[in-house]
Amino acid sequence: MRITVLSDNLPARGLEAEWGLSLYLEYQGHALLLDTGASDLFARNADALGLDLGAVALGVLSHAHWDHADGMDAFFARNAAAPFYLRQGCGETCFDHFPGLWRYEGPRRGLLARFASRIRYVEGAFSPLPGVTLLPHTTPGLEQKGAAAGMFRLEGGQWVPDDFSHEQTLVLDTPRGLVLCNSCCHAGADTVVREVQAAFPGRPIRAIVGGFHLYATPDQEVRALARRLRDTGVERVLTGHCTGERGFALLREELGEMVEQFSTGLVVEL
Repeated sequence: MRITVLSDNLPARGLEAEWGLSLYLEYQGHALLLDTGASDLFARNADALGLDLGAVALGVLSHAHWDHADGMDAFFARNAAAPFYLRQGCGETCFDHFPGLWRYEGPRRGLLARFASRIRYVEGAFSPLPGVTLLPHTTPGLEQKGAAAGMFRLEGGQWVPDDFSHEQTLVLDTPRGLVLCNSCCHAGADTVVREVQAAFPGRPIRAIVGGFHLYATPDQEVRALARRLRDTGVERVLTGHCTGERGFALLREELGEMVEQFSTGLVVEL
């Protein structure tokens, strides 16, 4: 399988960059799209790279944040038929809490309703194609991580800590093991790997791909995460976006060359 980064924070190959993430995946004769970044930039980069978004068989939204969802209208304008899979409960509910401030972090208002005919909401472990699985979080107590990070959802007029139930992991089965993509790993990258291992017992984890939400995490916590990731047995770590440059540097110090930085335009064969 091949992964092409259409949108990331870091520019490369003469392409534009933004705070957002979009991945184009080629798997067993199918083209898949994970996230659409924060704008139509991912689509313009796809054009520059010669990738046809009209040929994408299905899209996946990793979670209900604007920097992954707000290019969806650009995708639907270029692709007439592919469904887009969202986790049940994905909606306009996500906020960050700062002292004296609630900041909306969800998809652009009205976007999901406008394209309701193209969106499929899924529950549990769901397989849209052979070898492809969308997994929800199964770890209890994740709302504690949401509260600690100042991440909340507005549900029924009440603020509740985000338990990341709107987040999902895209798992692809390859001859050399499972490749898992989780765009921000709000629950913790090691938690994501352990959940996949529980769902697919005995299968090796070839790689984890995505942002790790470490840009504001204290150094000692990043190093502890790196050690926990090593303990999972994952073979490769490809990360960018919300990991941040400092977070990546610390991961590289702890894990060496098994950690790779991705950037806009990067192509990875797995």
